[in-house]
Amino acid sequence: MKDVLIPTDFSANSWNALKYAIRLFEHEVCNFYILHIGDLRESVINSNSFTFPTEKIGPSIKEKLKLLFKKIDALQTTEKHHFIALQEYGNFIDVMRKTIEVKKVDLIVMGTTGASGIKATVVGSNTGDVITKVLCNVLVIPENAAAKIPERIAFPTDYNLFYTYPILEALTEILRISKAKLHVLNVSKSQSPLTVPQEVNKAYLQDYLGETFPKTHSFHSISNKNISAAILDFAANKQIEMLTMVAKNLNFFQKLLFDTSIEKLSFHTTVPLLVLHE
Repeated sequence: MKDVLIPTDFSANSWNALKYAIRLFEHEVCNFYILHIGDLRESVINSNSFTFPTEKIGPSIKEKLKLLFKKIDALQTTEKHHFIALQEYGNFIDVMRKTIEVKKVDLIVMGTTGASGIKATVVGSNTGDVITKVLCNVLVIPENAAAKIPERIAFPTDYNLFYTYPILEALTEILRISKAKLHVLNVSKSQSPLTVPQEVNKAYLQDYLGETFPKTHSFHSISNKNISAAILDFAANKQIEMLTMVAKNLNFFQKLLFDTSIEKLSFHTTVPLLVLHE
C-alpha cells in the first residue's frame, strides 16, 4: 500500500498533478489523500469562539471537494485506488508535516504554475517550501505535463553525495513502477577528473544499478561551463520525461532551475521533477 498526499487549491495545476499521480500509480494499491489547507482566517474558529460569515462567499470547501471527487469518479480509476478528502486550517508547512506523520505519507505530489512563474513557484511558494522544509519525497508536476508514465528518466548528479538507502529505494521504486530507462548524468564545468570521493560514490551507484537494473540504465558525462544548460540540452536530446534529483544537493538543484535562459524555460512546463530526501 502506497500513501500519496496531494495538496489541492482546486486549480487546474493541482488537478493536473492529481491526474498525473493516478496515471503513474495505476497498477499500484494506493491511498490518495486529497488535502486542502485553508488560512486560519478562513476557518469558522476565531480564538475560542465560533463565528459565521455574514454573506455568501461562494461554494464551501466541502462542496468544492465533492465536485472534485465527481471529477475523479469520471476518470474511471482502478479499484486499487482509494481517495480520502482532508480539510485543515493553519500554516501550510506545519499542516503538511503533521499530515505526513499521521498518515504515514510516502510521497507528495504537487503542481506548479509553469515557466512564467517557475521562480516564484519554487523559491517562495508552497511548492518550494515543501521541497526544502518537509522531509518527504516530492513529485512536482508542471502545468503542461501530460499524465503519462515516463519512459526515460534523468538523474543529474555531481557524485558529491553518498547514495543512501532511502535515495536508492526511491530510485528503485520509480524505475520499477515506470519500467523507464535511467540516464545518470554528470556535468562538470571543466574536464578535470573526478575526486576520489566522487569516484567512490559513482562506483557504488554503478554497482547498485548494475545489479538491480542491468539493462535499463546508462551513465553520461558532459563538460560544460553552463551546467543547467547542459542538463536541459541533454534532457531535450534524450527526450527525458522526468528529472530526479536529491534535495540535499540544493545548490545543484537551484542551478538547474534558475540559471536557465528564457528559451530553455519551456522545459519546466512539461517535465516532472522528483525530489528525493534521505
